[in-house]
Amino acid sequence: MAFQTVFQRYELKYMLTLDQKQRILAAMEPHMRPDPYGRSTVRNLYYDTDTYLLIRRSIEKPKYKEKLRIRSYTKADAESTVFAELKKKYKGVVFKRRISLPARQATAWLSGEKPPEKQTQITKEIDYFLNYYGTLHPTVFLSYEREAYYAADNSDFRITFDDTILCRQTDLSLGSPIGGTPILPDGKVLMEIKCSGGIPLWMVQVLSEEGLYKTSFSKYGTAYRTLIFPKTHKINTYNMLEVTANV
Repeated sequence: MAFQTVFQRYELKYMLTLDQKQRILAAMEPHMRPDPYGRSTVRNLYYDTDTYLLIRRSIEKPKYKEKLRIRSYTKADAESTVFAELKKKYKGVVFKRRISLPARQATAWLSGEKPPEKQTQITKEIDYFLNYYGTLHPTVFLSYEREAYYAADNSDFRITFDDTILCRQTDLSLGSPIGGTPILPDGKVLMEIKCSGGIPLWMVQVLSEEGLYKTSFSKYGTAYRTLIFPKTHKINTYNMLEVTANV
């Protein structure tokens, strides 16, 4: 099966209740079709610097931001196919480049040990990113359950529903069991609308009827605020107190 490797689109996020999800699914039925994989567990390893430079910049909401991750749609062993993904966002438009390769090659490459066997324009872009930021390493394992739908008219309009979003900083492997700290509010589902142009009129009407407005929810950003910032803030506070005590 061929996988899409280049994306340029808008990604709009909405926080739903379970009841709202069911009503939206009913409204989608004439217009959308389930993804062939149905409901899947998405696993991600996010890469960052020792000081979490990438995510700290991202949550400041600049006009331009970027992230690097490895993603799999199954529990991955060394030879499982995974995706190395470079995701950039500029003025609301998402640009994503991804390449599929065995998990062992992906982790060796992004850790700076060995480049992939096949060189492409996408590997060159990711190599530039790796060289620019220096040594990167996995910082967060993040997983969620996803239902994906595509437009029945074969346009590029897509809708996904994510729940059970979990994150952790231990056991950073795509081959490890799912588990971690929940970062989605209880009883909520994250819906994402993905499109290169306008939203279909029927979907605009659904959003209006449900009183839904797009929200800002970064999975990695929320994981940083939940797991990482409290620890680093404590360390920085402790260091400041120690310096003050020694003056």
